[in-house]
Amino acid sequence: MMGAKRTDDAAAALRSYAARPQQMRFIRAMSQLADNRPFGTASRVYLSVPPAISQSPKWPAWRARIQDGLPDGVMVSTYEDTFAGQEYAWEAAMEAFEGLVVVGKQKRAGSRVFILGPVARLELRTMIAKRPVLLYAHDLGLVPVVDCKPDPLPHPYKGTRLKLTVPRCWPRTSDTLTSALAVLQPRTETAPQPRDHLLHPFDTSTPVSRP
Repeated sequence: MMGAKRTDDAAAALRSYAARPQQMRFIRAMSQLADNRPFGTASRVYLSVPPAISQSPKWPAWRARIQDGLPDGVMVSTYEDTFAGQEYAWEAAMEAFEGLVVVGKQKRAGSRVFILGPVARLELRTMIAKRPVLLYAHDLGLVPVVDCKPDPLPHPYKGTRLKLTVPRCWPRTSDTLTSALAVLQPRTETAPQPRDHLLHPFDTSTPVSRP
């Protein structure tokens, strides 16, 4: 009984399903991505949304909440925005996006469990090693997928879905989220220029008047 209680306490205090070394690798990778993004570039994020949700009356409010959770100036696109009248070619299209937000079916109201369909699972798998990938977790906001527990759900003919579980004590101030959002920060300004005296510290072309 004591062992079971300790296990329950540990689960209740869980902040991430990723071990700390894995979190640190993620943070370093995100920092490198952010540093390597050139100035003068906008930021685009793809919203992976199943039709059952995108056609729901609740979707406009959810989309607005997702937008509010992203840095100011981020442009968001859905399937309809990206592939309207075109063939679905995800691997080519994904190169135009700095990040991905997946929107799954919540197991029940207030649940920390979300189910992604086969298409969203594919988009996540192809993007997660290259870009920040976030889960829209309703009241919890945007949660880095790296902090979630992934469980594949095979199906004999509908394709494999993915169950993502958000840690019970995941904090919105997590450094994984901070580092992911830093990558998505638009860099529309130009790089700062050094002051003139720093450009030519030993320039003697201008005479100096002496008293």
